[in-house]
Amino acid sequence: MSDFQHPRLARIYVDASRIADERGGAEHRARLVAGLSGRVIEVGAGNGRNFAHYPRAVTEVVAVEPDDTLRAHATRAAAAAPVPVTVVAGHSEALPEGPFDAAVSSLVLCSVPSPERALAALARVLRPGGQLRFYEHVRSANKVYGLLQDLITPAWKVMAGGCHPNRDTLAVIRRAGFAVEEADSFAFAPQSGIPPMTHVLGRATR
Repeated sequence: MSDFQHPRLARIYVDASRIADERGGAEHRARLVAGLSGRVIEVGAGNGRNFAHYPRAVTEVVAVEPDDTLRAHATRAAAAAPVPVTVVAGHSEALPEGPFDAAVSSLVLCSVPSPERALAALARVLRPGGQLRFYEHVRSANKVYGLLQDLITPAWKVMAGGCHPNRDTLAVIRRAGFAVEEADSFAFAPQSGIPPMTHVLGRATR
């Protein structure tokens, strides 16, 4: 777990995620979890910004977060959530036992060491027919902007805790055996002065 500790970045992320939500990210998070029910696993829960949006048909959320600083914030957010949320230490390749009815991945697959292994772990704990909900940074379909993402990724991943803004995450989800049912791609600039980051928001079935 020591490899996943980024206390300075975590403190920055807490403020940045609040600003992002005020600029439209909260609506994205609400769309991410809308209509879910039953038992849900959220991988890389961060500081728990998704928790407030879970519908009451969800009976339990098991929220996995490796960073100690973010996990402490998530634990506080869980206490105010409208559904039962248990925050646990773990990472994308070491998940609690399933089965789960749904999995939620929010701004995570861009920064995990291996999105392929992370998705394989999620597939193992999801029940057959279970849903994967995803909200991720992805490589732009625009050739020029995609090349720019390629150029900035080596420096960006060092500054941003391993985030790769040029990953073709949607293709990785499909290769992992998930059937993508919905995928909405858009550019989102949550803070002034920062170039728009390409995101994809959608759902897939195991």
